[in-house]
Amino acid sequence: MRVLVTGAAGFIGSFVAQRLLERGDAVIGFDNLNAYYDVALKAARLARLQRHDAFEFVRGDLCDRAAVAALFERRPERIVHLAAQAGVRHSLDNPGAYVQSNVVGFLNLLEAAREAGTEHLVYASTSSVYGNHAKLPYAVGDGADHPLSLYAATKKSNEMMAHAYSHLFGMPTTGLRFFTVYGPWGRPDMALCVFAKRMLAGQPIDVFNRGRHTRDFTYIDDAADAVVRILDRPAAPHADFEPAAPNPAISSAPYRLHNVGGGAPTDLMRCIALLEAALGVKAKKRLLPAQPGDVPDTAADAATLVDATGWQPTTTIEQGIARFADWYMAHYGAGGADE
Repeated sequence: MRVLVTGAAGFIGSFVAQRLLERGDAVIGFDNLNAYYDVALKAARLARLQRHDAFEFVRGDLCDRAAVAALFERRPERIVHLAAQAGVRHSLDNPGAYVQSNVVGFLNLLEAAREAGTEHLVYASTSSVYGNHAKLPYAVGDGADHPLSLYAATKKSNEMMAHAYSHLFGMPTTGLRFFTVYGPWGRPDMALCVFAKRMLAGQPIDVFNRGRHTRDFTYIDDAADAVVRILDRPAAPHADFEPAAPNPAISSAPYRLHNVGGGAPTDLMRCIALLEAALGVKAKKRLLPAQPGDVPDTAADAATLVDATGWQPTTTIEQGIARFADWYMAHYGAGGADE
């Protein structure tokens, strides 16, 4: 296939593109290479992809309609949309960037995909859409109408926009609600990178909610595997959809939602202990109150994804953090990433 991967220089996007290339697909990578975090890290991810003859990189912004039109002249058959303004906490300070990138940019992509007759659009959503939903684990059939951050609200809007296009134009769309993806080549603003940098520098780490968080961590290879598996299974109208009692995860349109989670929620303090062991450094902890927009606990019910694709996560948190630490030391040394 010829697959367009937006956000190809990003964390998940680079791994998905790599997996597609390794199985023989042609990949058009699209990214604006913005400076939200270290552009050198994005360039290093791209360099790994550019070893493949079947990879073409196009620099551009989804908010630029002319750039998107030019991109689709390459006639991608399927799309993996992973470009976004990420980060819950940054959305508190710069909400406009989230609306532009995550809403306006997504609309431009939907329009271009509709006009091109795209076979399947797979896009990133987030576990943050569940907001203050107290029932655990989260299932895609549960309500997700009370987001706690603008970032989560923009991702929920993506799901609703995708459904409208699936309903109106018959375009197959699948949203993936990712749960705390981590591992080598991760963003410098993600918790493990921030912790590693400060621990190696002998500085205290900020532990919000005094460490009383649990997260359903998902290793990057497992997340990328889920994306590729679902890309091969375009959404179709669901025979069991009942308008009188609608299930948010299915539809009479070719539309699906799935959770992508490791399936074993881990206490934050346990993760810090594993990182201490992997780096050989004891963390100095500064225990702080919860941050606005943070969800206390997450846990994924990924049954619909398993049923659709046979996907199963294979990397334990112990293995994943050890691999992350090995990569971090090889890539950054004791100096660490820019935050």
